[in-house]
Amino acid sequence: MTKTAGLPMDRDAGPFDPPREITRLRETRPVSPLLFPDGHEGWLVTGYDAVRALMADPRFSSRQDIGVLHVPYETPGMPVATEPSPPLPGVFIAMDPPDHSRLRKRLTGAFTVKRMKQLEAHIVDVVERQLDVLAKLTPPIDLVAEFALPVPSLVICELLGVPYADRAEFQANSAQFMVKEQPLEQKMGAYIALNTFLAELVTRKRAEPGDDILSDLAGQDDLSIEELTGVAFLLLLAGHETTANMLSLGTFALLEHPAQRAELAADPALLPGAVEELLRYLSVADIFYRYATEDIELGGETIPEGSTVVVSLLAANRDPKRFENPDVLDVHRTARGHLSFGHGVHQCLGQQLARIEMRAGFEALLRRFPTLELAVPASEVKLRTDMNIYGVHELPVTWTAADQ
Repeated sequence: MTKTAGLPMDRDAGPFDPPREITRLRETRPVSPLLFPDGHEGWLVTGYDAVRALMADPRFSSRQDIGVLHVPYETPGMPVATEPSPPLPGVFIAMDPPDHSRLRKRLTGAFTVKRMKQLEAHIVDVVERQLDVLAKLTPPIDLVAEFALPVPSLVICELLGVPYADRAEFQANSAQFMVKEQPLEQKMGAYIALNTFLAELVTRKRAEPGDDILSDLAGQDDLSIEELTGVAFLLLLAGHETTANMLSLGTFALLEHPAQRAELAADPALLPGAVEELLRYLSVADIFYRYATEDIELGGETIPEGSTVVVSLLAANRDPKRFENPDVLDVHRTARGHLSFGHGVHQCLGQQLARIEMRAGFEALLRRFPTLELAVPASEVKLRTDMNIYGVHELPVTWTAADQ
């Protein structure tokens, strides 16, 4: 059988679209064999139905200490591994039940829909205050640095009890950690720095608790400092990286679709649906990995036990068998059922928080800066093709004095 050599990553179809080869594979063989650069054989899953079935099937493991040697690409948010590596304490995204369930259930109460709704007014206030800062600047400015990154960073720091004054350090280390191709020593240096910072923080929380999620967790004596550190690492990384990139890439997409941007500005009631559509259309957390624990039938193919399976959420979210005209951004679309937050037991714990931040962020930005536009040609926007979470490195924008 023909095998695709390497994972197609080149965004040759445009800044918002999957690589053309990914799209071709989904149309011809949504569960297709993949030849990794080190020579071992695995699988690439791109069809919506197959991706959804895979992510709900416990026989596809998230653990990195099983399966084949030489994992060729990093799982988003996880250290690179050149051989099966033991689970990191607390990093439950790389665990299966019951270990995954034991840690995740400690956090479900902190991220309920009700609790997130109670935070909504505060998040709106955070957004407005950050835009007050933005309005005092002289354009052009970088919207990533001045808005898209500070908003979720402020929110997650307050929720977790992380001093916001330390944000520059953890943002620099998390950004370094998310670089795809770099020496292992460099990546692990960033990981160790983040871990050291967070271990000291949770140790202080256990001794002197505050009113925050990490303090609540630290009060549970059956969780070790190592587990608390791993949980904090996941929450801090996921809590600002993904939302920051959705705010910046989503703004870029709206600026490139001025008619839809105008509709949202004129009718904020469209925003909840538009956020779901942007999540589907952009799918910033795209590539994930699973490992077959036995021979498994999926999409008409037999995936052998021990196989590394690569999952593309972006390809699945653009599947025409699930969404009509999927490569078109349509803020009127009902994008219910998209897989941008995953599916199954690993579905994103903070998805309601992310939705609230995006609704508040896009609503206020469009309202307060109606003349916002790119300050450079779209082709010059620096894309995060080198990072595990997709987006833009910078988004230079400008506006007229009337907006201030």
